[in-house]
Parts: sequence; structure tokens; C-alpha cells
Amino acid sequence: MYQKVSTDLNFVDREKQVEQFWREHDIFRKSLEKNKEGETYTFYDGPPTANGKPHIGHVETRVIKDMIPRYRTMKGYMVPRKAGWDTHGLPVEIEVEKLLGLDGKEQIEAYGLEPFIDKCKESVWKYKGMWEDFSGTVGFWADMDDPYVTYHDDFIESEWWALKEIWNKGLLYKGFKIVPYCPRCGTPLSAQEVAQGYKTVKERSAVVRFKVAGEDAYFLAWTTTPWTLPSNVALCMNPEETYCKVKAADGYTYYMAQALLDNVLGRLATEETPAYKVLETYVGRDLEHKEYEPLFACAGETAAKQGKKGFFVTCDNYVTMSDGTGIVHIAPAFGEDDANVGRKYDLPFVQFVDGKGELTAETPYGGIFVKKADPQIIKDLDAEGKLFDAPKFEHDYPHCWRCDTPLIYYARESWYIRETAIKEDLIRNNNTVNWIPESIGTGRFGNWLENIQDWAISRNRYWGTPLNIWECSCGYQECIGSRQELADKAGKPDAAKVELHRPYIDEVTYACPKCGGEMKRVPEVLDCWFDSGAMPFAQHHYPFENKEVFEKQFPAQFISEAVDQTRGWFHSLMAESTLLFNKAPYENVIVLGHVQDENGQKMSKSKGNAVDPFEALAQYGADAIRWYFYSSCAPWLPKRFSGKIVQEGQRKIMGTLWNTYAFYVLYANIDNFDATKYTLEYDKLPVMDKWLLSKLNTVVGEVDENLDKYRIPEAAKALEEFVDEMSNWYVRRSRERFWAKGMEQDKINAYMTLYTALVTICKAAAPMIPFMTEDIYQNLVRGIDENAPESIHLCDFPQVHAEMIDKALEESMEHVLAVVVMGRACRNDAAIKNRQPIGRMYIKADFCLDAFYTDIIKEELNVKEVVFADDVRDFTSYSFKPQLRTVGPKYGKQLGGIQKTLASLDGNAAMDELKESGKLTFDVNGAAVELTQEDLLISMAQKEGYVSQKDNRMTVVLDTNLTEELIEEGFVYEIISKIQTMRKDAGFEVMDHIRVSLGGNARLSAIAESNREAICGKVLAEELTENGSYTVSKEWNVNGENVTISLERV
Repeated sequence: MYQKVSTDLNFVDREKQVEQFWREHDIFRKSLEKNKEGETYTFYDGPPTANGKPHIGHVETRVIKDMIPRYRTMKGYMVPRKAGWDTHGLPVEIEVEKLLGLDGKEQIEAYGLEPFIDKCKESVWKYKGMWEDFSGTVGFWADMDDPYVTYHDDFIESEWWALKEIWNKGLLYKGFKIVPYCPRCGTPLSAQEVAQGYKTVKERSAVVRFKVAGEDAYFLAWTTTPWTLPSNVALCMNPEETYCKVKAADGYTYYMAQALLDNVLGRLATEETPAYKVLETYVGRDLEHKEYEPLFACAGETAAKQGKKGFFVTCDNYVTMSDGTGIVHIAPAFGEDDANVGRKYDLPFVQFVDGKGELTAETPYGGIFVKKADPQIIKDLDAEGKLFDAPKFEHDYPHCWRCDTPLIYYARESWYIRETAIKEDLIRNNNTVNWIPESIGTGRFGNWLENIQDWAISRNRYWGTPLNIWECSCGYQECIGSRQELADKAGKPDAAKVELHRPYIDEVTYACPKCGGEMKRVPEVLDCWFDSGAMPFAQHHYPFENKEVFEKQFPAQFISEAVDQTRGWFHSLMAESTLLFNKAPYENVIVLGHVQDENGQKMSKSKGNAVDPFEALAQYGADAIRWYFYSSCAPWLPKRFSGKIVQEGQRKIMGTLWNTYAFYVLYANIDNFDATKYTLEYDKLPVMDKWLLSKLNTVVGEVDENLDKYRIPEAAKALEEFVDEMSNWYVRRSRERFWAKGMEQDKINAYMTLYTALVTICKAAAPMIPFMTEDIYQNLVRGIDENAPESIHLCDFPQVHAEMIDKALEESMEHVLAVVVMGRACRNDAAIKNRQPIGRMYIKADFCLDAFYTDIIKEELNVKEVVFADDVRDFTSYSFKPQLRTVGPKYGKQLGGIQKTLASLDGNAAMDELKESGKLTFDVNGAAVELTQEDLLISMAQKEGYVSQKDNRMTVVLDTNLTEELIEEGFVYEIISKIQTMRKDAGFEVMDHIRVSLGGNARLSAIAESNREAICGKVLAEELTENGSYTVSKEWNVNGENVTISLERV
């Protein structure tokens, strides 16, 4: 029969056994084979990088990504799940640099590109084994034996095809733009990368005096980046704003914005002297082209060499009056707005910063990193009388997300994809996606697409997909779309076999078709986000092979990643799919919130609050953590990870389900009950069984519908509530049916109903808690039926049997449960144990229940009589107090009189008046008072001997007056309870018979003797005596009476 079930709720060891079972029996592969002819449901796995360790956030993404495909597989879909590895990019290079003790591009090139690339290939697999073990422990099923790898030549060749398609559409170009640039890594960053690295910093800004040409006056301009001042070539004002020429209290004459005079100059005022005096007023355009002297001579010299005019006032509407002086300095090499002004006015281009982020030798600060130059520049300006102020300010500044170096906005040549040209297509395709939550699609992601910029896809690095552009010194360029095309161009068949990485691919050259010169590959590699965005087609080496497979699996029906991927993977997928196929690459996206510590703080190693995922999995088990992420809140909200919450969820669903399963196995083994030998005969079932089966099918339908619509917490809640009611209501109320002797029909009904519910709910819960449900299935189903599917994950999702759903029955039982909950609350208020019988209970409600249900209420609440009443005012009343927040302002002086009047009211009569007219009206000292419900604090008062509870549907009243007969019955129940506790503590088996004796209390001995039959029947006692001595003995306090109870096994 069934294997004995331990009630130990430590599931970790069991999960390891289940994981081993899946692996040894190849269950994942069999789940794919089972549905190979079914409709395809595609899931794309966003590739992690194997040279970084998993963190607790990866548990969240893994369990969401695993659960939906498991559910769809059980629904009959073919769900391909190809794992992938993101292997290119700066993270790998930096890791290798650390390993080799290198620092920067110069040292990498001195070390040698070929050995460096080889080390990169090794490094990407550093934690591969850890990731695979992690995925197995979590229960994440994906094809890891044949993953896609972004550095494989087939993957890269598909990217080359994609880039050539984009090139042919005229959407791939080389441009000179201001880009966020990491001087440490020597490469520009994309907008999505910049978004990952903002830090709050405190720095000094500079308010600088620019000497007006031919005039004893100065323009006051403010900058937050003093290191850009040596490259200054112009100033900029808002053409529509008002500017003033003022004589300031420091003796200088200044030009600046009128709106900011007090902010900037106000500190110069003394008691005797105002801060400034306005001499003249202008609008910005009046001062356009007004000249000033170069702040640094080096800029003037460079401008003169270029033969371009600079050092005058320009105008642009981007200048605001929110801070500063209303005048900004212009350095076209270091800002997008500056560059636009530079193009508009044909300003000189001065770039006194090199690729390492150091100021160049033309300046007095050659070789100094820009941020370190700030203090020296400010000091020198002050010494020369050119500094008005250097206020500290706090702001968010972008840092490199990999090496933590401050970024600079820097004019560089880079390769771009012209996303601005396909903006409308991007927006239209995005509007076809079911975003969960919708606000990400219409808000965060949608708004970003509305303001999309061209995608800077090239990186001046080494380890990455080589950009497939070949160019000649004559300026001619070609985009190569395949290895074969390259071999044909070069006239060398072996060129098709060259590895598609630097430095190998750089060695392939060919003759320029225009001038006969040498065509060489450009040095850049691709942004690794282009790799990840190419995975839908590149994983299949499309279009070179697997065309039908790709078309069958594109677009994906489901993807899921954390919210920070809106500018990462979500974007690169959408951009490439739109560029190549003009359709969305995914249909449904679950966006996940970040995982925080239990106090809502971001986790980090430096704070010491990071949760190690391996330790958490070893402590709580995968199912418990999975359940936490499904049930704690909506997926897109931040999660406060707490062991206590994980354990609470484990107790509620897993502990309860496991104990119910253990209960079934215990008694089924005692009775040798084999469910395959019987059928569930619905017409023979009692009401309680029909209720459980009705509820079961309702819940299966709810879980199915919610998972179909990606409503994960709702599905989890439905499962949790059913398991609770199955255990704490059905099993508890049906327990004695399992204890009955023989195998009459009622006992068969109970076994078959509980068996059906356990197996069905396990199948419905299997996608969420795959380990425990597998464990239960193997014992409950496979243990008695070797022809059943080999695994619960090879079963179909349960069907809803609509003929078993009885909504009226469910509603009536819900009423019973609500009454019982309120009745227990009444007992708690009265401090009366549930084992003490109570005479009568009154219910006032908008429903009525027949005798079957009222009998359940009697048993549950240990009440002799249940009375439904139209009115319970004989047992309750109401008291009223004024709501000071609303009554005070209306009737201030009458407040005392109102309080006295309300206190003297007939509570029930006043409540009737309030319900009928919506207000209470009375006079206080001749003044009319009218109070609505919002003006009143209403409490329900209870008459002595009665306790009550009320909600918006019903009032429940317990008569707590106890007769001698009721008190005696309470003693009987307490004695039974104590004996049962002693049986359990002594380790007696459920069916063991015993002898019992009570001693030291004549009153309780007499009560026991007069209730001998009831006590002996409940505790399986063959003898009940007074003052006997047996092997197990304990003194108890039973409702204030001390008694010694002894017992032994017969």
C-alpha cells in the first residue's frame, strides 16, 4: 500500500530526492515529448551571464519563468524551453582584467588580444555549474544540454544577417554624437546601461565671471561640471526671458537673469547696502552675439586655428530659470544641448579631454582625470578673480554600472541604429502586448518609446560580437551578412571558417570594389544587449537553418524579467523584432519587482543585508520560497524577503496539505484502503462530501482561469483557501467517519472524496509547488497504480466537472463558516473554552439555514440550540458618542450637551431612527442638532450574560449563562481531551486500547463514572476506575479542579 508519511515539515531533503527522480527518469524531456504534436506555446528565457553568481532576485525570476511553462505543458501545449547564456560584454572583460592584473585598454593590448579573448571564453563559464545546480534546486526546467550561447559563431552569424537587413534599410549609420562614456572602460554606454548606474553625489559647482569684451562688466554663468570650462566656446541665454545688467555690492557689474538675481546676489546685501542695483533690462535675444573674452587661452587658440568665431552669447529655449544664473556655458564636445547650439551657431569644436577621461596637454591640467581636475580649476579661477562662487550641491550622477567610474558626456563617433525612424512601428507593436501590469507597457516602457533615441550599438572593446562593417580608406563601406559572403568577397573559402571574434576576424580583408584598396573590418564590437535581443532568431541560427522551427516559435507567448529590463532586454527584443519582422517579439510579459530585505531596503553585500539564495534554499526549501514569490503580493511590486514570511506561507499551504495527506495515508493503511478498487459514486455521497467536491471543482476552475490570464497571486490564494477548508473543515468534521469499524459505504465515500480532492488539488498546484506535489503523487497515485503517468508533471491539468458544482451548497457552507468564526470570537470575548457547552445562540442575518447546517454550527460551537431571529435587541444595545472631528466645528458650544444627550438615548431606538432617516435629531439648550452616521462613533453594547459579534451581514449572540448540566458536560469534554493528550504524548498508536483511572478529586471521579460510556468510547478505554495507578500518570487542572489521571495500554 502507501509508504508511511512522516509529519516532519522539513521538506529540503525530500526535494533533493524528487530532483534526483526527475533527473534519473528524464521527466523534463518526457514532458516535451508528451506534447510534441500539441500547439506550440513559446517561452523565451532571458539569458543570464555565467560569470556572475545567482542572487535572490534570480530565484524570483526563475520560479515565475518555470511555473507558467509547467502550467501550459499540463494544459497540453508543446512548450519549448531553450536555456541560454549571455557571454559577451564588459562584465567578462573586467573579470578577466582582474584575473590577469591588467588595468585598461592599453595593458590589454600589450598583453595581446588573442590570449585575452581566450581567457574571456574561459571566464564566461566560471559559475556555469553553480547556475545549473541553482536551477535544479529551484525546480527551473529548461534545456541546458543544448543551450544557445551568444559567443557561438552560429549565433553571431545570425546577428550579422540581422545587421545587414538593418543596413539595407538605411537604418545603420556612423554618427558623431554626444554619448555617455566610461573613460575607465573606454567605451560609450547605451541609455539602458546608463539607467543602471546613477548615484547621489555631493560636488562643487562653479558660478564664473566671463569678462564682456570692451566693457567693464561680466556675464555670470553657472556650471555643474567645472572640468568642461577649459573647452568653453560660448554662453547661452533663453531668448524670451528677462535679463538685467546690475551693479552688485561686490563692486562688479554683472549680466544675468532677472528671476535669479536674489538667489545669486542676495548674499552680498548688508544692512547699509543692497545686494545690487539694476542698470539696464533686456530680453535674451537683445544680447545675442554679444562677445566676451575666452575664459582659458587654450580655447581661444584652438578656435583661432579652426578659423571659427566663438566666445559670444547664443540663445536657446532649453535654458531655464529653475536654478543657476539663467546663463549656461557652452562646450559642444560635452553635452547634447551644447552640441545642438554648436551646430546652430557653427561654433568651434574644442575637446580638451582624451579617451581616458583626462584633460589634454593644451590645458594647464594635462593628465588629470576630469573629476579630480574640478577642485584645481575652481582654485585657479578664484585666484584669477574669475570665480564668483563655488556652491556645493547634491545631485544624481551616472556612473559606469560595471566599474563604478563616473561617466562623462563626450563627443564620439559611434555606430547607431536609427530607431527614431521606426518610432511609430515600435509604439504600434508595443500596443499589441499584454503587459502585466498594464502600466509598464503604457507608462514606463511606452513613454520611453515615445521619446526613443537612436540606439548606440557599438562598443570600443574586444570581447563581443564583431560589428560586420568593412571599410576602405577611400570611405567606401560594406555590411557583410554571412560567413559565406565574407569568404566570397575575400576569395578565400577558409575565411568562412574563421572564428567570429577579434582578433581573428580582423585579419580577413578584401579588395575595395570602388578603388581597389584594402577593405578592413571596423574595430568596434556590438553592445551585448544586441546579442540578447537577437535570441529569438539567433538561437536557431536563422535564417541559415531551422526556418520552420523559428517561425513556429516566434513570437513568444510569454517572457518575464525584472522591471529594470524595460530599457534592457524588453527594449532590445522589441527593437530588433520591429526592425526585422515589424511585429512584437512577445505577447505576454510579467514584469517583476525587485527583491528587498525585510525592512524594504535594497540588498547589497556592503550593507550586509544580501540574502544568499543557496542558504535560503537549503534552509526553507524551493517550494516554500516559490510559494512566497507567488503569494506574497502582485509580481510587479517589490518583495520584502523575510524568512518568517516564507515559513508562514509554508505552514499555511504546504504544512496543511502535507498533514492532510499524512492523515489520509495513516487511516488508508490501517484499513488497507486501495482507491483503485472503488469508484466515486456521487449520488451516494452525503452533503459534506458533495460540498468538498463542489468547492474542489470551483477552485480548479479559478486556478485554471487565473493562471491562463497570468493572475498568479489570485491562483495562489484560491489554492491556499481550499487546502485550509479541506483540512480544517472537511477533514476535521469527517474524522470520525475514518475511525468507523468495517468498510461501510459512508467510510468509502469519505476515503474516495478525500483521495479525489488530494490528487486533484495536487495536480492544480503542481506548477507552483512541483516538488511536494510530486512527492505526494508518487505515493498516492503511483503507489497503487503503476499504469498512471510516471510523474505528476506528465499529467494533464485537472478538468472541471461542472456537474459537481453546487453554488447554493457552497454559499450555505460559507454562511456556516462565517457564523462559526463569529461564534468563536464570542467565546473568546467571554473567555469560555470551546469544550464547554453553551445553551443557546441567536443569529440575525439576511439568510437562513436548514437543520443540516445548524447542526454543524451546534457541533462546531458546542451549542445546544441555534435560533435565527429577526431581532436581537433583547440581548444587545448601542451606545453613541460624537465624532469630534465633524461635530466640533458644527456645534462647538453645544458639544458637552450633545455628549450627555447621546449617552442618555435608548440605543436600539436611536439605531432604528438612524437607519430609517439617516440621522438623529434633538435639541440641546434650545438649539437644533442633527447628526448623520459620519458624525457618530457607534459601539454595540452587550447585556450581562450575553456576548455578541456583528458584521455588515449578521449579528451573532451567545447566551453565556451556564447551568449545572452544561458545566458537568464541560468537565467530561475536558477529561476526554486530557486523556487523548496523554495517549499521544506516551506514543500510543491510534487504535491502541487503554485502561484509565482518575484520582484525588471525588467530584470529577463521580462525573466520570456517570459519563463512563461517553468517555470510554472516545478514548478507547476498556476500564475506567477511581484512584488506580498505571504506568502513565499526570496531574491536571481541569477548569479549576485538580485531578490525577493515570492510564496504560491494554
